[in-house]
This record gives sequence, C-alpha cells and structure tokens, in this order.
Amino acid sequence: MYNLNGKVALVTGAGGKNGIGRAIATRLASEGADLVLNDVTEVPYLDDEWRGITSVAEEIKALGRKAICVVADVGNAGQVQNMVDQALEAYGRLDILVNNAGARAGSDRVPIAELNEADWDRVQNVNVKGVFLCCRAVARQLITQCQGGKIINISSTAGKRGYARYGAYSASKFAVIGLTQSLALELASHRINVNAICPGLVNTERVGHIASAVIEGDLSDQEKRDLHVARTESSVPLGRIADGSDVARMSAFLASSEADYLTGLAINVSGGA
Repeated sequence: MYNLNGKVALVTGAGGKNGIGRAIATRLASEGADLVLNDVTEVPYLDDEWRGITSVAEEIKALGRKAICVVADVGNAGQVQNMVDQALEAYGRLDILVNNAGARAGSDRVPIAELNEADWDRVQNVNVKGVFLCCRAVARQLITQCQGGKIINISSTAGKRGYARYGAYSASKFAVIGLTQSLALELASHRINVNAICPGLVNTERVGHIASAVIEGDLSDQEKRDLHVARTESSVPLGRIADGSDVARMSAFLASSEADYLTGLAINVSGGA
C-alpha cells in the first residue's frame, strides 16, 4: 500500500514477541523499508523459542529486506548516538524513527501518594528522556541529509487523559505529545514530519504486567489479565482492545509520503475510546 522502498527505519523497543515494536518493524519492512531494530536487551521477555530482536530481524530478512540489531538503552545519550552511528555505518542514511520503547509497567502503577521517586524516575527516563534523546540524535542526521524524514512517537490515550494509578505513566505520555508538537514546528522547514500515535490498551506482554499491578485480590496472573482486558473492552466502542497490527498500520501511513502534509498530530488508535 505504501512505498517505503529505499527507506531506512529505526524502531526502538522492537524485541517483544507480541509487542507493538515487532508489528511496526515487520509492517515497515513489508512496505519496502530496511530496519534498525533496538531493545534494551536482545531478548526483553523470556521465551524458550523467541530470541527478541534477532527473531524480528530474521522475519524481516524473510520478507526480502535488510535488518540490523542494536542493543541500547534509549535513556543513555552515548548508547543512543552509538545506535545511530551503527545505522549509518550499515545503511549510510536514516529516514524514519519510531520511538516505541517504553518502561515496563509494575511498581509505578500505584497512587501518586505512594509512588516511589525511583519508580517515577525510571518511567520518565525511558518514556520521556529516551524519546528526547532518540529524536535529537535522529533529527540531527535528518537535517544533515536534507531529504526530509519521518519521526513517529508512541504516546498513549493516557497521554490525553489521566487515570488513577497511572500518574508516572500518564505524565510521561503527556510529555511525549508536547515534545512531538514542539519538534514538529522546529523541523517543519526541513520537511521532517513529527507525529504521535496514542493507542489504548494493546494486546502485548505488557497487559499482564499492568493487570498484576493495578488489580488487587487473590487471583492468578492470568485471571487478572483476563479481567483487565474485559473491563477495558467494555469501555471501547469497537468492542476489543487493539492488536499490534492496528498501531503498525497507522505507523506505516505516517511513515509514508501519504502523510507528507501531516505534522504535530497525536492520533488515537483506540477503537473509539
């Protein structure tokens, strides 16, 4: 549908077997892009058969595209710059950045009055500082190339509306939208489009982590997950939570020339919620 032939895309947080990053990366590859795949560890979630970004790279190569893997902490400026340098060494250019990496849900999902400073800092370091550092490093390269480009930041519907027990997360995702709007204005003259995607709950490994953190009671982890999904789906007009492919479709559109006149947006992918 979208012609990304000759484009190089960097996707952070791409190693989850059921993750948004994997869905986005493979969709961009199916549209013709070559990929730089990042995660903070090669295998972010333990699985006997899944090998994280290495497995994603194999899928992309099976589609006839190129892929390299770079393990890096997006909250570390030196590691981010090294990641960009490796991309340039492999491909000679960058065209698309998708800031998908996110802090793992857990002990931060508590009332703000009970929130530890360390948990606040951990969420902001990945979700805000990580987006800033990746945007800064890639924007500098895109400006140097003088050929335009696309930056896509994954925010959340919780970046437009606060929820109880989501204080650190919501603050971080509100910040991503503000950063997106500011950067869109700064880079418009360079023909670099900057937009945010705001998913609702997406069917990934993170759902179990969220459910275990926010649902109390003597229930198994699976029961908590099922309950959290059911509660969420009851508030979604389209009747289901999102799949990674829902977010990937919007990412492919925003990465393409079809979105050349769109910038500074924060687009809900939430089934009408």
